[in-house]
Amino acid sequence: MTRKRKKKSKNNKISNLTQTILGILKKERNKSFNYKQIAAILGVNDASSRNQIIKTLAKLAAKQEIEQVDRGKFKALVTTEYHTGILDLSSRGSGYVISDDFEEDVFIASNNINKALDGDEVEFYAYKRRKRGKIEGEITNIIKRAKSEYVGTIQIKENKNYAFVLPDSSKMYKDIFVPINKTKKAEDGDKVLVTLTDWPENADSPYGKVLEVLGKPGEHSTEIHSILAEYGLPHEFPYEVEQFANQLDLSITEKEIAKRRDMRKDLTFTIDPKDAKDFDDALSFKVRDNDLYEIGIHIADVSHYLEPGTVLDDEAYERATSIYLVDRVVPMLPEILSNGACSLRPHEEKYTFSAVFQMNDKCEIKNQWFGRTVTYSDARFAYEEAQAIIEQNPGFVIPAHPDNYREGISSQLNTTIPQKVSLTGQPYNTKPEIAEAVLVLDRLAKKMRTKRMRSGAISFDKVEVKFNLDGDANPTGVFFKTSKDANKLIEEFMLLANRKVSEFIGKQNPKKTFVYRVHDEPDESKLVQLQTVVGRFGHKLTFKDRNSISSSLNKLLTDVVGKKEQNLVDTLTIRTMAKAEYTTHNIGHYGLAFDYYSHFTSPIRRYPDVMAHRLLQHYLDGGKSANEAIYEEKCKHSSNMEYLATKAERDSIKYMQIRFMQDHKDEEFLGVISGVTDWGIYVEIISNKCEGMVSLRDMKDDTYDFDQTHYAMIGRNTNSMYQLGDEVIVKVKATDLVKKHLDFYLVGKPVLEG
Repeated sequence: MTRKRKKKSKNNKISNLTQTILGILKKERNKSFNYKQIAAILGVNDASSRNQIIKTLAKLAAKQEIEQVDRGKFKALVTTEYHTGILDLSSRGSGYVISDDFEEDVFIASNNINKALDGDEVEFYAYKRRKRGKIEGEITNIIKRAKSEYVGTIQIKENKNYAFVLPDSSKMYKDIFVPINKTKKAEDGDKVLVTLTDWPENADSPYGKVLEVLGKPGEHSTEIHSILAEYGLPHEFPYEVEQFANQLDLSITEKEIAKRRDMRKDLTFTIDPKDAKDFDDALSFKVRDNDLYEIGIHIADVSHYLEPGTVLDDEAYERATSIYLVDRVVPMLPEILSNGACSLRPHEEKYTFSAVFQMNDKCEIKNQWFGRTVTYSDARFAYEEAQAIIEQNPGFVIPAHPDNYREGISSQLNTTIPQKVSLTGQPYNTKPEIAEAVLVLDRLAKKMRTKRMRSGAISFDKVEVKFNLDGDANPTGVFFKTSKDANKLIEEFMLLANRKVSEFIGKQNPKKTFVYRVHDEPDESKLVQLQTVVGRFGHKLTFKDRNSISSSLNKLLTDVVGKKEQNLVDTLTIRTMAKAEYTTHNIGHYGLAFDYYSHFTSPIRRYPDVMAHRLLQHYLDGGKSANEAIYEEKCKHSSNMEYLATKAERDSIKYMQIRFMQDHKDEEFLGVISGVTDWGIYVEIISNKCEGMVSLRDMKDDTYDFDQTHYAMIGRNTNSMYQLGDEVIVKVKATDLVKKHLDFYLVGKPVLEG
């Protein structure tokens, strides 16, 4: 009788088993596991897999990388090499952890990410690479997810009971698995908002469910809505919030006026963008008999309507900021408040919160007052209208003494305003008093700005990209918004109010909790990198001390105005700066050269300003110091929401730039190389600031290598070089509205005349 041979079990080797087991044990460092539990986690139950697990556990224990705490039971060895930080992922799946424990960011290879996602707070194990000697890491635990909701395109698998969502974000390296009963009836190819629900240990992709169907990719409303959804930002107010706002008493009453300083008779006006809908600040002006000017900075008293504990206040806090997209504003407050009751519209009485200063012609403040007021706006100006007054009186000088003030003014004044600059739709106020106020305030503002610059403030006047849109929000043109004297006039007096309010609270003894806007000193290593780049254009920075850094940065920013490298240098200089944020811990504001600074002047669009108003009034009423921990948490939330809003605003600009370039595919454009990477070069078109990429594979006239030291691509055969800051000619290759990618062909370098 022939004996039957036993079938040999398949010897399926489990890949990367050592690292997988270490990852399991490190993730649950306080638990012990036997081989059966690890096999169950890995989803294997054959003899070969179990033997591999047993042998690997034994090897790791022998090498003292894990410890056997009981017979057959193992756990991770707790060492001091565990750290925490925030993961910054690249589009390639690898990333860096930013941790306070290390001077440099710690590299994490893609196979050591262990299901962490971009922005997650993670625990990681750090080690030195033998060959390179650099610190690398492996993520061992996810402490807190940065986000759980993603925007993407859904793919419904035919005749299957599931779908996949392909995220728009290049930093989301996994598709999201969605059971068919959780697709919310989305159709194949729809853009959707999906939330993560689970990520099983043995699953390659996370599981999720569709929260909202956003529409068809490429459609304008879909893409704008998607930008907001990607960052978890709202696009409309909940019904109960609108209802609450609509039921507020918005009347101006004698009873409330009696509680306030009545400044309705003081000459008061607003200066804002011509298309502004909300006006949260106004200036008042009068000449006093004691050689002083009395200037009021009047801010909408939002806190009068926004009471803590209401659904309206909760919604405003959650939003924390208004969001300014290319074709719309997503306000922090419902329209009945933002454009109505709180907006300091012309010829209307309003409740305001004011900072009133008496100063001489040297801008020395002799008296100050803070408190609630009621005001009446006599006129509304667009910036262009105020600018026209300033430009038509170029030799205007502030009279030295108010005694001959009126005579000195009238002998100089030209109040003829061309009709073409009447932009606000309001009857133009031609009273000489209005023009007088604008001119005096302009001269005072220039003096205050000069003082700030001498104290070490940095002058950032970065060009803003704006679009001309038709009725369907199609971009018909691009223009650049620059800051002129009228803009700087308003800026200086808003800075004055913000600084003096924070000084008033910050210098009190005992110390009082307050909301500060702080800005730390720039990182020296980033300044050195900036010098390397700007040195190519013949500019030089000085790092001797704080004042020399500030003055050389200001010289740099002034010297590049109007030059091809201006936007590049402006952008790189801003990147060297620390990020401004809200906190209760005052460290001053480096960029403004202020020891004390807060946000007080825009409560319609910023929640920290509302908090500043409440705290200031609380202290004016003799209240004790507010709970610091509570306000610090609110500051962190406000800083985070500001960051998300800024990203959404940038994405909307990028989206509109790509839409604009769709209609210019056959044209050649002159641009500046704004970035160089090992996969290609980035080029910013000079005429419209649109930035796109030239892929390395499309640079076919030679084989190019990335030279990181010189920020350049260098041809192996011709030795031709494309370096950061070089001018090049490009042509549109492809536009992708969904991914917000703009790709160029490289035509070459411009031919120099002569």
